[in-house]
Amino acid sequence: MTKHMTGTRKEWLAVRLELLEAEKELTRRSDELARRRQELPWVRVDKAYRFETDEGSAALADLFRGRSQLLVYHFMFGPDYKAGCPSCSAIADGFNGFATHLAHHDVMLWAVSRAQLAKLQAYKRRMGWTFPWASSFGGDFNADFSVGFTEGQQREGGVEYNYRREPAWQPREGGDVGPVAFAAATGTDVATYIRERPGMSAFTLEDRVVYHTYSTYARGLDGLWGMYQWLDRAPRGRNETGLWWRRHDEYDKG
Repeated sequence: MTKHMTGTRKEWLAVRLELLEAEKELTRRSDELARRRQELPWVRVDKAYRFETDEGSAALADLFRGRSQLLVYHFMFGPDYKAGCPSCSAIADGFNGFATHLAHHDVMLWAVSRAQLAKLQAYKRRMGWTFPWASSFGGDFNADFSVGFTEGQQREGGVEYNYRREPAWQPREGGDVGPVAFAAATGTDVATYIRERPGMSAFTLEDRVVYHTYSTYARGLDGLWGMYQWLDRAPRGRNETGLWWRRHDEYDKG
């Protein structure tokens, strides 16, 4: 017998209707937050960022591909990584389906990483992805948008991520399970792995001028992670003990 509370259909419906009101309130609150995001002031981007893409070298404005809006997922794949971050990979698994819809609604979606283009292309083929992915190798883009840091910043407490400054990083005995496991999965050590960070940034192009409009990091990415939106509606929720997910081509490898 289950240890979870049970009840009749009538009892379930009464509680479900109460929950529905709370869900509707959350939806209204989410709509209000979306409106506030759109009201943020735009910041003109004057730096001449360059990226390497499948089509060759490109400026930030080129990534719009004729659209007026650009969404960038800051994918954790550093120059020293052998493979992309498993968490970023789980998020990116959803990009193929909706990138097409966004592109037909005046919005381009790109992933951008610091690894060189050849590494990104090889990993993209492995994962079976088709969304556009650019390399920012050698440039300031990741640093300027707070998703790429140097060893010196890490050592001296100069990492500012998710709008707060972190203390100087010190290796810990055993370490956190996540960074240790994911560093190994990317073929790096923990310090190298966490010098890359996940995030997303939004831009708009108006009168040939690019403006930065929004960025979010850490748990701010939860809403973009389709897997978790489904789990939050499953009977046992996220039900997490340790790290349970892998890259989608690794589940059958034992």
